[in-house]
Amino acid sequence: MKSKIEKPQNVYGRELQNSSILNIKDDEEIDYRNYEDEQYNDVNLYEVEFENCKFTNVCIQNGTLEKSRFTDVVFEGCNFSNIEFSNATFIRCEFNNCKLSGCSFIENSLYNVTFIETNASYINLSMASIKNVLFKDTCLKNSYFQETKNKNIYFENSDLTEAQFYKTSLDGVDLSNSKIEKIGITIEDIKGAIIDQLQVVDVLYLLGVKLK
Repeated sequence: MKSKIEKPQNVYGRELQNSSILNIKDDEEIDYRNYEDEQYNDVNLYEVEFENCKFTNVCIQNGTLEKSRFTDVVFEGCNFSNIEFSNATFIRCEFNNCKLSGCSFIENSLYNVTFIETNASYINLSMASIKNVLFKDTCLKNSYFQETKNKNIYFENSDLTEAQFYKTSLDGVDLSNSKIEKIGITIEDIKGAIIDQLQVVDVLYLLGVKLK
Protein backbone atom coordinates (compact mmCIF):
# COMPACT_ATOMS: atom_id res chain seq x y z
CA MET A 1 0.00 0.00 0.00
CA LYS A 2 1.12 3.55 -0.75
CA SER A 3 0.64 4.40 2.93
CA LYS A 4 3.86 2.45 3.61
CA ILE A 5 5.91 5.08 1.80
CA GLU A 6 7.59 7.26 4.39
CA LYS A 7 7.61 11.00 3.75
CA PRO A 8 10.62 13.28 4.26
CA GLN A 9 11.11 14.16 7.89
CA ASN A 10 12.24 17.39 9.54
CA VAL A 11 11.94 19.46 6.33
CA TYR A 12 8.40 20.79 6.40
CA GLY A 13 7.81 23.31 9.17
CA ARG A 14 11.51 23.78 9.88
CA GLU A 15 13.58 26.85 9.25
CA LEU A 16 16.24 26.03 6.69
CA GLN A 17 19.38 28.03 6.07
CA ASN A 18 19.51 29.59 2.59
CA SER A 19 22.53 28.51 0.62
CA SER A 20 23.89 28.29 -2.93
CA ILE A 21 24.74 25.35 -5.16
CA LEU A 22 28.07 27.02 -5.93
CA ASN A 23 29.14 26.74 -2.29
CA ILE A 24 28.87 22.95 -2.25
CA LYS A 25 32.15 21.07 -2.07
CA ASP A 26 33.00 17.43 -2.71
CA ASP A 27 32.75 15.10 0.31
CA GLU A 28 30.67 17.69 2.19
CA GLU A 29 27.89 16.81 4.63
CA ILE A 30 25.01 19.27 4.26
CA ASP A 31 22.11 19.55 6.68
CA TYR A 32 19.03 21.80 6.93
CA ARG A 33 19.78 23.88 3.85
CA ASN A 34 17.45 25.59 1.39
CA TYR A 35 18.38 26.02 -2.28
CA GLU A 36 16.08 28.21 -4.33
CA ASP A 37 15.86 29.90 -7.76
CA GLU A 38 19.29 28.87 -9.05
CA GLN A 39 20.31 27.85 -12.56
CA TYR A 40 23.60 26.24 -13.58
CA ASN A 41 24.98 23.86 -16.20
CA ASP A 42 27.65 21.18 -15.93
CA VAL A 43 27.69 20.92 -12.14
CA ASN A 44 29.85 17.99 -11.01
CA LEU A 45 29.86 16.91 -7.37
CA TYR A 46 31.30 13.84 -5.65
CA GLU A 47 30.21 12.09 -2.45
CA VAL A 48 28.06 14.92 -1.10
CA GLU A 49 25.55 14.04 1.60
CA PHE A 50 22.34 16.07 1.72
CA GLU A 51 20.06 15.65 4.71
CA ASN A 52 16.92 17.58 5.63
CA CYS A 53 17.20 19.90 2.62
CA LYS A 54 14.85 21.50 0.11
CA PHE A 55 15.45 22.44 -3.51
CA THR A 56 12.92 24.84 -5.09
CA ASN A 57 13.03 26.02 -8.73
CA VAL A 58 16.61 24.84 -9.08
CA CYS A 59 17.83 24.10 -12.60
CA ILE A 60 20.95 21.97 -13.07
CA GLN A 61 21.48 20.35 -16.45
CA ASN A 62 24.15 18.12 -17.99
CA GLY A 63 26.09 17.43 -14.82
CA THR A 64 27.08 14.55 -12.55
CA LEU A 65 26.35 13.90 -8.90
CA GLU A 66 28.43 10.83 -8.16
CA LYS A 67 27.99 8.70 -5.03
CA SER A 68 25.85 11.40 -3.46
CA ARG A 69 23.29 10.67 -0.76
CA PHE A 70 19.95 12.42 -0.31
CA THR A 71 18.05 11.77 2.94
CA ASP A 72 14.79 13.56 3.78
CA VAL A 73 15.09 15.89 0.80
CA VAL A 74 12.27 17.65 -1.10
CA PHE A 75 12.58 18.81 -4.72
CA GLU A 76 9.93 21.30 -5.88
CA GLY A 77 9.71 22.53 -9.48
CA CYS A 78 13.33 21.59 -10.23
CA ASN A 79 14.87 20.83 -13.62
CA PHE A 80 17.60 18.19 -13.53
CA SER A 81 17.35 17.16 -17.19
CA ASN A 82 20.21 14.90 -18.35
CA ILE A 83 21.84 14.84 -14.93
CA GLU A 84 23.75 11.65 -14.14
CA PHE A 85 23.11 10.50 -10.58
CA SER A 86 25.89 7.94 -10.49
CA ASN A 87 25.65 5.35 -7.68
CA ALA A 88 23.51 7.76 -5.67
CA THR A 89 21.13 6.99 -2.80
CA PHE A 90 17.72 8.57 -2.16
CA ILE A 91 15.96 7.94 1.14
CA ARG A 92 12.57 9.52 2.01
CA CYS A 93 12.69 12.01 -0.87
CA GLU A 94 10.00 13.76 -2.92
CA PHE A 95 10.14 15.04 -6.50
CA ASN A 96 7.17 17.34 -7.06
CA ASN A 97 6.48 18.91 -10.47
CA CYS A 98 10.09 18.37 -11.57
CA LYS A 99 11.81 17.73 -14.91
CA LEU A 100 14.02 14.64 -14.88
CA SER A 101 14.01 13.93 -18.59
CA GLY A 102 17.05 11.91 -19.65
CA CYS A 103 18.32 11.48 -16.08
CA SER A 104 20.45 8.47 -15.27
CA PHE A 105 19.63 6.66 -12.03
CA ILE A 106 21.64 3.59 -13.04
CA GLU A 107 22.66 1.46 -10.04
CA ASN A 108 20.99 3.93 -7.66
CA SER A 109 19.20 3.01 -4.45
CA LEU A 110 15.75 4.53 -3.94
CA TYR A 111 13.86 3.90 -0.72
CA ASN A 112 10.58 5.64 0.13
CA VAL A 113 10.69 8.03 -2.83
CA THR A 114 7.74 9.71 -4.58
CA PHE A 115 7.63 11.24 -8.05
CA ILE A 116 4.52 13.41 -8.46
CA GLU A 117 3.51 15.34 -11.61
CA THR A 118 7.05 14.95 -12.88
CA ASN A 119 8.43 14.64 -16.41
CA ALA A 120 10.73 11.63 -16.23
CA SER A 121 10.73 10.64 -19.89
CA TYR A 122 13.86 8.73 -20.96
CA ILE A 123 14.85 8.25 -17.31
CA ASN A 124 17.14 5.26 -16.82
CA LEU A 125 16.62 3.16 -13.69
CA SER A 126 18.53 0.14 -14.92
CA MET A 127 20.17 -2.04 -12.25
CA ALA A 128 18.74 0.24 -9.56
CA SER A 129 17.39 -1.00 -6.25
CA ILE A 130 13.88 0.37 -5.67
CA LYS A 131 11.74 -0.11 -2.57
CA ASN A 132 8.56 1.77 -1.67
CA VAL A 133 8.55 4.09 -4.68
CA LEU A 134 5.52 5.86 -6.14
CA PHE A 135 5.19 7.37 -9.62
CA LYS A 136 2.00 9.47 -9.61
CA ASP A 137 0.77 11.55 -12.57
CA THR A 138 4.27 11.19 -13.95
CA CYS A 139 5.52 10.86 -17.53
CA LEU A 140 7.80 7.85 -17.94
CA LYS A 141 7.77 7.64 -21.73
CA ASN A 142 10.74 5.73 -23.15
CA SER A 143 12.04 5.03 -19.66
CA TYR A 144 14.38 2.11 -18.96
CA PHE A 145 14.00 -0.50 -16.24
CA GLN A 146 16.67 -3.09 -17.01
CA GLU A 147 17.54 -5.63 -14.32
CA THR A 148 15.90 -3.30 -11.81
CA LYS A 149 15.28 -4.80 -8.39
CA ASN A 150 11.97 -3.53 -7.08
CA LYS A 151 9.71 -4.08 -4.11
CA ASN A 152 6.53 -2.09 -3.55
CA ILE A 153 6.69 0.01 -6.71
CA TYR A 154 3.51 1.90 -7.61
CA PHE A 155 2.37 3.51 -10.87
CA GLU A 156 -0.65 5.77 -10.43
CA ASN A 157 -2.01 7.49 -13.55
CA SER A 158 1.45 7.52 -15.13
CA ASP A 159 2.53 7.32 -18.76
CA LEU A 160 4.66 4.26 -19.51
CA THR A 161 4.36 4.55 -23.28
CA GLU A 162 7.31 2.73 -24.91
CA ALA A 163 8.90 2.11 -21.51
CA GLN A 164 11.39 -0.76 -21.61
CA PHE A 165 11.39 -3.49 -18.97
CA TYR A 166 14.00 -6.24 -19.17
CA LYS A 167 14.63 -8.76 -16.42
CA THR A 168 12.48 -6.57 -14.16
CA SER A 169 9.50 -8.36 -12.63
CA LEU A 170 6.18 -6.49 -12.36
CA ASP A 171 4.52 -9.29 -10.44
CA GLY A 172 1.76 -7.74 -8.30
CA VAL A 173 2.28 -4.24 -9.76
CA ASP A 174 -0.94 -2.40 -10.69
CA LEU A 175 -0.70 -0.85 -14.16
CA SER A 176 -4.46 -0.59 -14.69
CA ASN A 177 -4.74 3.21 -14.57
CA SER A 178 -1.51 3.98 -16.41
CA LYS A 179 -0.71 4.12 -20.13
CA ILE A 180 1.28 1.12 -21.38
CA GLU A 181 1.05 1.53 -25.17
CA LYS A 182 4.03 -0.05 -26.96
CA ILE A 183 5.55 -1.10 -23.65
CA GLY A 184 8.61 -3.29 -24.13
CA ILE A 185 8.45 -6.24 -21.81
CA THR A 186 8.68 -10.04 -21.73
CA ILE A 187 6.02 -12.52 -20.68
CA GLU A 188 8.14 -13.46 -17.67
CA ASP A 189 8.43 -9.87 -16.47
CA ILE A 190 4.76 -8.91 -16.86
CA LYS A 191 3.49 -12.14 -15.32
CA GLY A 192 1.35 -11.32 -12.29
CA ALA A 193 0.93 -7.63 -13.13
CA ILE A 194 -2.53 -6.08 -12.84
CA ILE A 195 -3.91 -4.51 -16.02
CA ASP A 196 -7.27 -3.22 -17.22
CA GLN A 197 -9.31 -5.15 -19.79
CA LEU A 198 -8.72 -2.43 -22.37
CA GLN A 199 -4.96 -2.78 -21.89
CA VAL A 200 -4.90 -6.40 -23.01
CA VAL A 201 -4.43 -5.26 -26.61
CA ASP A 202 -1.16 -3.57 -25.56
CA VAL A 203 0.41 -6.87 -24.50
CA LEU A 204 -1.08 -9.28 -27.02
CA TYR A 205 2.09 -9.06 -29.09
CA LEU A 206 3.82 -11.11 -26.39
CA LEU A 207 1.71 -14.06 -27.50
CA GLY A 208 2.32 -13.43 -31.19
CA VAL A 209 -1.36 -12.58 -31.62
CA LYS A 210 -2.58 -10.04 -34.17
CA LEU A 211 -5.99 -8.41 -34.01
CA LYS A 212 -8.01 -8.34 -37.19
